[in-house]
Amino acid sequence: MLNLALSGCCGKLCRAVAEYIQTQADIRVFCGIDPGHTLPGVTFPFPVFPSFAAVQGAKPEVILDCSHPKALPGLLEYALREHIPAVVATTGYGETEFQLLDQAAKHIPVFYSANMSLGIQLLKELAQKAARVLGESFDIEIVEAHHNQKIDAPSGTAYLLADAVNKALAAPRDYEFNRQAKREVRKKSEIGFHAIRGGTIVGEHSVIFAGFDEVITLTHSAGSKRLFAAGCVAAVRFVLDKPAGRYGMEDLVQLCCE
Repeated sequence: MLNLALSGCCGKLCRAVAEYIQTQADIRVFCGIDPGHTLPGVTFPFPVFPSFAAVQGAKPEVILDCSHPKALPGLLEYALREHIPAVVATTGYGETEFQLLDQAAKHIPVFYSANMSLGIQLLKELAQKAARVLGESFDIEIVEAHHNQKIDAPSGTAYLLADAVNKALAAPRDYEFNRQAKREVRKKSEIGFHAIRGGTIVGEHSVIFAGFDEVITLTHSAGSKRLFAAGCVAAVRFVLDKPAGRYGMEDLVQLCCE
């Protein structure tokens, strides 16, 4: 039985993971970590600690983090000290956080993805292929929609898709987030971002290629957080026996295709 620590266990994604794990015979939630460590009307069937520094007793075998960028330093400090693999599914990271992930990956296996959906990984690959064929003559826009409780905008997945598209272009483009502040014609050298927040939208992402008299749109729509939970658990199983290094969804997809 694989013992998993859930960082950010009071959050929606971690609760979906905990629920999904109840259907799995080979894994259990060993403990949860959350600064609030309580949620009105919710009880957890595992111990919950306010921080990794407060974890008592035996240690987990893998850490899954779906929390907040501020939690990363303490999480990695604990993972490095105890030599525990980490799966990180938190968005809103900047250069500092990515540097911390890279440094930790020199000593332990670190799996990071801004989106844990296999479908999003496929969308990324399709968008890259479209960019190679169309990108030099087509305008590229990315539209994403999420529920009204999501804090960061654009989403981490929107950046993931834009970065993938940019890698496929002969000349990388600049990211444009605030076109309404300008009165000028759209530049060919940009990728536009558009973030929608409302209701209970789980997650929708579209990459639009707009050319002369034709538009091609690649879209992924998430119906529930269960699909992300399944991806998180697949990543946990994947990283368990890996050597130190940085891993992502492309590595997991490649394994599935072998």
